[in-house]
Amino acid sequence: MSKEIVVTGGGGYIGSVLSNHLLKQGHKIKCIDRFYFGFEPIQEFLGNESYQYLQKDIRSVKEEDLTGADIVMDLAGISNDPASDLNPSLTRKINHKGTVNIAKMAKVAGVPRYIMASSCSIYGASDGAKLFEDSDQKPVSLYAKSKVAAEKDVLALGDDDFCVTFLRLATVFGLSNRMRFDLIVNIMSMYAITKGRILITGGGKQWRPLIHVQDVARAFNLIMESETKIVNQNAFNIGSNNQNFQVATVGRIVQQTLPMPIEVEVVPDDVDKRNYNVSFDKVQNSLGFKTKYNIEFGVNEIFSAITNGLIDPQDHKTVTVKYYSQLIHMDKLLSQIKLRGRLF
Repeated sequence: MSKEIVVTGGGGYIGSVLSNHLLKQGHKIKCIDRFYFGFEPIQEFLGNESYQYLQKDIRSVKEEDLTGADIVMDLAGISNDPASDLNPSLTRKINHKGTVNIAKMAKVAGVPRYIMASSCSIYGASDGAKLFEDSDQKPVSLYAKSKVAAEKDVLALGDDDFCVTFLRLATVFGLSNRMRFDLIVNIMSMYAITKGRILITGGGKQWRPLIHVQDVARAFNLIMESETKIVNQNAFNIGSNNQNFQVATVGRIVQQTLPMPIEVEVVPDDVDKRNYNVSFDKVQNSLGFKTKYNIEFGVNEIFSAITNGLIDPQDHKTVTVKYYSQLIHMDKLLSQIKLRGRLF
């Protein structure tokens, strides 16, 4: 049955893929996004009568923006560690307070279900032992700490009438309308394809769980359709046990997948304290979730997209922290040269 679904961050890397997936399933989508990266990621949806969008900051979303929705899928926020560190205060306001605002407004609006995109990075530093949903959380980045705080506050809102679920995503890879080349598989693939080399930083021994962006969309869809008693006030690691890899191994897989000679170089660097070898038993055993796409698939689709000119690896919008830095710089410059609020 068709559902009315609000996707916050629907113009983002995961959100645009998720929206496309849900539209193909016959659902109606309302995208709420600030659209810092422009409207290109949603262009293909604009002629679809089942799709609408609202340009709005999640901190200012009101009850009426969510009224009538069957479910809210909350993906909005500053999306990675380096970008989050640009302005710590702003990160806390958006990734923590903004997320809690969406959940509160959804509950007030009578939306029965809310799914939050969280992250396996909340487990932080570990000794390489398997990490489960109830394992100690040792976040080492502001991004991860903001996810921990948001989960805690949103969990308190859950009850029999308001089902809240947290999807702790593995590190995502693969093609998207809002492409990112600041994620491990994507950036390794891009450098290998364009420069013939892969740089391994942080020691290379640190563990990363990985998941294709299409599998993330499938996971959201599955949670939406699952029984409330199974998913309510519950967290699920989203990924696959056979896609937990050390960073150096990821580099070798990318190297072996591409049809050209690739040099792999381990760069002297500080040891990366983010080390999480995550178990995905719970989502598989409770809900039957299994991933469909592996690293090789993601590398090949990126190779095809770059070589056929479908994506530009030099596009400044594909590296989140650099693009945000440019926006912050331009905002400061414009504020200095505007007169009476006008540039011209």
